[in-house]
Amino acid sequence: MAFKTRDMILISLFAALTAVGAFIKIPTPVVPFTLQYLFCAYSGILLGAKRGFYSQLLYLSIGLMGFPIFTNGGGITYIFQPTFGYIIGFVLCSYIIGKLTERLAKVTVMSLFSSIVAGMCAVYFCGVVHLYIIMNYYLGKTMSVKAAIITGMFPFILTDLIYSLLIAVTAAAIVPLLKKLGLAGEISS
Repeated sequence: MAFKTRDMILISLFAALTAVGAFIKIPTPVVPFTLQYLFCAYSGILLGAKRGFYSQLLYLSIGLMGFPIFTNGGGITYIFQPTFGYIIGFVLCSYIIGKLTERLAKVTVMSLFSSIVAGMCAVYFCGVVHLYIIMNYYLGKTMSVKAAIITGMFPFILTDLIYSLLIAVTAAAIVPLLKKLGLAGEISS
């Protein structure tokens, strides 16, 4: 797959925005509030499934190479952090949102909101499953599935739904214009 220079710049830009979102955080005991999800969702909508996927994969790869762009640092051992599953979820989230957005016949706030919530579910699924596994099998701290859901999802769901609505409202105004200009959706050939 060949990328144009514009595609590489956009992919890099959203990887960088996601990294910036990691540093804008409110600490909590296990999983902090950040703006990563916001930029991840925008990457799927504005770049499309493939470029959005690659932007989040680039973010993940750079962090695993050792650059401290994740919320609590970086490096290959970050996979043992309880929050690493959310980063995996960002990759899936961006792809899901992009794919569902590309398939929309008409871009509306509600259709975008549905796509965004589907992507958000991927983030929570990956994040809560990883949190449960790491807490129980790596850190040796007993945590039930219910406790993992309460810790890894409930404090954040309202904020992320508000983010999702904000993203849907702004994207409903922007995406049709970007599609007319050929700047949103599939990778240009």
